[in-house]
Amino acid sequence: MIKLNANHILYLLQAAEWTVLLSLIAFAGGSVVGLMLALLRVSKVGFMRALASGYIQIVQGTPLLIVLFLSYFGLGILGYKLDPLVAAGLSFTIYAGAFLGEIWRGCIEAVPRTQWEASDCLGLNRFQQYVYVILPQAVRLAIPPMVGFMVQIVKNTSLASVIGFVELARTGQIVNNSTTFEPFAIFAVVAAIYFALCYPLSVAARALERKAHAGR
Repeated sequence: MIKLNANHILYLLQAAEWTVLLSLIAFAGGSVVGLMLALLRVSKVGFMRALASGYIQIVQGTPLLIVLFLSYFGLGILGYKLDPLVAAGLSFTIYAGAFLGEIWRGCIEAVPRTQWEASDCLGLNRFQQYVYVILPQAVRLAIPPMVGFMVQIVKNTSLASVIGFVELARTGQIVNNSTTFEPFAIFAVVAAIYFALCYPLSVAARALERKAHAGR
């Protein structure tokens, strides 16, 4: 029986790069989608608020696994066959956007009302208020929860294996089934790599949160 060796660990580390890549795609795409949703959620137009709220409620109420199936198999049935990385990136962007949108909304609404009133007195229009006054303050408030949510994204990338995307967890399964047949050793290494990816983010989120509270 082949034992776990350095080559297997190197293979797992290479797979971790795909996990990190998918996490970054999800975080970047989700941040953009989330910001747009947050701006719609605080819009003065009722239809826009209802539209954004409906999107968030639907996505947050749907398991990520279903979103992955719809993006890969559902679009495939309709004739849009996506590469597993593209489908996974799209799914995670949709999913992360709904949660980050609520984070952004909360942080925008947390900016004191006096900031809006002061920018009104300066003659700034709505766009200028957001760009120069509101969003810079909201970003400062949003960073700690966003970094914390990144931990959830990294761990949830393991679900992407159901559509054929070979990330860290799936690679561990492949190595175990095809060579070593040592599940405890293999998945202990997988867990250690996930911990190495997530723990610094958790520490950073807590530190940023303490700093944000100290600043206030």
